Amino acid sequence: MSTEKLIIRRAEKSDLPNILMMIKELAEYEKLLNEVVTTEEHLEKVIFGTQKFVEVLIAELNGIIAGQTIFFHNFSTFVGRPGLYIEDLYVKSEFRGKGIGKALLNEVINLAKNRNCGRVEWVVLDWNEPAIEFYKNIGAKPLDEWTIFRLSEDKF
Repeated sequence: MSTEKLIIRRAEKSDLPNILMMIKELAEYEKLLNEVVTTEEHLEKVIFGTQKFVEVLIAELNGIIAGQTIFFHNFSTFVGRPGLYIEDLYVKSEFRGKGIGKALLNEVINLAKNRNCGRVEWVVLDWNEPAIEFYKNIGAKPLDEWTIFRLSEDKF
């Protein structure tokens, strides 16, 4: 019988250093660390400030931060209801394979149900086979017919 205790909780301001650290760890894994320009101050404004619009859930295993998910509301005109968009779902490498990613995802799904959302969506890099298999195993479907476009701030 396992004595491990997993807790999923809302982030607190004191989590900001760990939130940023995990953003950087994920970016490093995705070979995009050079694109991370955010700071704890930026994150504090969007997560805890007066115009907050981002939510963060923290996973703790036996009192140690093991992962996080960062998400926010979007809207589907087709469904006519809000959805939740997961920007990051990250589990530290030493904690993978313990059901933490699934627990974080399930918590977002439960929030979507409670908020009467029509969808939960996210993107995954096409080379990230472990993540793709994880998502397929929970019943998520890739939307291969859609292409993501991005207009960066330097083009505004």
